[in-house]
Formats: sequence, structure tokens, C-alpha cells
Amino acid sequence: MAATAEVTLFDKIVAGDIPCTKVYEDDEALAFRDIAPAAPTHVVVVPKNRAGLTHLHKMSKEHRALVGHLMFVASEVARQEGLADDGYRIVINDGAAAGQTVFHLHIHVIGGRSLTWPPG
Repeated sequence: MAATAEVTLFDKIVAGDIPCTKVYEDDEALAFRDIAPAAPTHVVVVPKNRAGLTHLHKMSKEHRALVGHLMFVASEVARQEGLADDGYRIVINDGAAAGQTVFHLHIHVIGGRSLTWPPG
């Protein structure tokens, strides 16, 4: 589970203790709509078992397949949501200074409008 025993908001969502609007689910990942969307489409992709991945920088060789799968799910979500043709943004915030507020590795899939650069 976690590098620490702390249960995250996303652990509670995966467990079904907190409801979400699911857009994709398989044995390894869950994708759901963000409750504070930054764009018309804003989906969060999380691993069901974060395996110690509180941050991307904690990734080890053992996590390669899981993180690769999460990226695959992000691309599937983008296609499913109709974002693939016009473009979308994939965001992984790594650490508090980068805007990470839930310390459970997750990927944001953001689109549905023109996005500016730099992001902020």
C-alpha cells in the first residue's frame, strides 16, 4: 500500500468509502472526474494499490509496469472523453511545491479547452 500507513483520500475512493464519478476502471487503476475541475474535462487516474508511490520521485524499477499502465489508462480516458483529436494535458504534480495535495501518485487528464503555457 503506502510508504507510510496513512490512508489517503484516493485510497478511500478506491475502497468505495467516498463516492466518485468513475470514467474508467480495471484491476489496477481507477479514473474519476475531479471534484474541482481545471477545465471542462478533468479526470484523475490513480493506482488501486499505490505500492508505496506517494510521489513520482519514489518510483523504483518495480513500479515501471504500474506507472506505464497508468499512462496507458490516461490515454484511454483521453480517447474516451473525446480529447485525443484536439489535444489534452497530462499532469503529475510531484511534491507540495508542485501543487500535489494528495500523496498518492495520480495523473490528471485535462482538456476540453485551449490550455496555456506555462501552466502556472
